[in-house]
Amino acid sequence: MAKSKLKDAAVSIGSAVGKADAKAHRAVFKAAKAAEVAKEELTALSKQVDALKKQLKKSSQKLKSVLS
Repeated sequence: MAKSKLKDAAVSIGSAVGKADAKAHRAVFKAAKAAEVAKEELTALSKQVDALKKQLKKSSQKLKSVLS
């Protein structure tokens, strides 16, 4: 009788640990995916900033030549 209760408790604990482990794994996977997406967005924004810098430099040079 006691062995059965201990076995049931062990199964219950193992089940809870397995579920917690699965949830943690999914959370880590989601965090990694979010980090990857954020990195891609940052790269895209960096490229846009570089393009705007070039455009601003050209515009300021044209303005300087017109004003001179």
